Amino acid sequence: MSDRFDLRRLVNHDANLVQLVVLTVVIFALMTALSPEKFLRAYNFESMTFLAPELGLLSIAMMLSMITGGIDLSVIGVGNLAGILAGLFFHAMGGTHGPALAGLGGGIIAIGVAIAIGTGLIAGFINGVLITKLHITPILATIGTAQLYVGICLVLTGGPAVVGFPNGWDAIGNTKLFGLALPLLLFLAVAALTAVLLTRTPLGINLMLIGTNARAALFAGIRSGRAVLVSYVMSGALASIAGILLSGRVNAAKADYGTSYLLEAVLVAVLGGTNPSGGKATVLGVVLALTALMLLSSGFQLMRFSNFLVDFIWGSFLLIVITINAFRNRG
Repeated sequence: MSDRFDLRRLVNHDANLVQLVVLTVVIFALMTALSPEKFLRAYNFESMTFLAPELGLLSIAMMLSMITGGIDLSVIGVGNLAGILAGLFFHAMGGTHGPALAGLGGGIIAIGVAIAIGTGLIAGFINGVLITKLHITPILATIGTAQLYVGICLVLTGGPAVVGFPNGWDAIGNTKLFGLALPLLLFLAVAALTAVLLTRTPLGINLMLIGTNARAALFAGIRSGRAVLVSYVMSGALASIAGILLSGRVNAAKADYGTSYLLEAVLVAVLGGTNPSGGKATVLGVVLALTALMLLSSGFQLMRFSNFLVDFIWGSFLLIVITINAFRNRG
């Protein structure tokens, strides 16, 4: 009886989660029917567990900025800058290639991780200051900083990729732990911590209130500027972790890596139930939307869809989801 009540309460609380589960099942069944011999291979699902965390982290970063009614369009630039700075540090320590670079120890790897995450924190802080202190519209502020961070990447590298990372760094993006992809475990840990932050801490509750009604939050004594600033700092940190996973997986970092992730991160966040106007978001919704999108993307690749057609489908899908959510919110 209690199980039935909990299910009913879940459906009543957020029908979007149920719809996402249904969507995921439908996509899985469709792709299985279209190409069972390719889609159901163990290698296909294993590769998704290494690829999905990068997009998942960027989607959660996007969700954190959207909660307050903003957006962070600089996440790709932040992630690439984090990977490039770490790569240049490793080259300075062990050369551009060879055994000395590959064999750099755990202490150097830890410093590289600190450099990457520190880059994300600083970049997120800059975004937050522009938005909360200078009152620049989030979309304009983060478009500007996105170009700034990409420009820094190009100045540092001259355009080509920074190729060659220590074995320990590559292991972050390519190894398994307890039989599961390490990037997947890192993503799940971040998702769980973010869910607790949003639902169980004053900061998370304040962010939701600010997004729902910023004026009411101000009268309630909430320090809106400080909370929004922290949300963009967290967004930058998550983007830098995504940059670590990406550079570790491909053993390289470049200014334009992962550019398609930007549209997909927005799509995952919105499809996962995040209100672009602020005030509503669930980490579980983002995880379900990510799963559905990765299954669909894998199916597209197996059927050899053109990349241009896939971009058209993602853009159309995003517009449809936003339109449906707009009508639902009016109702």
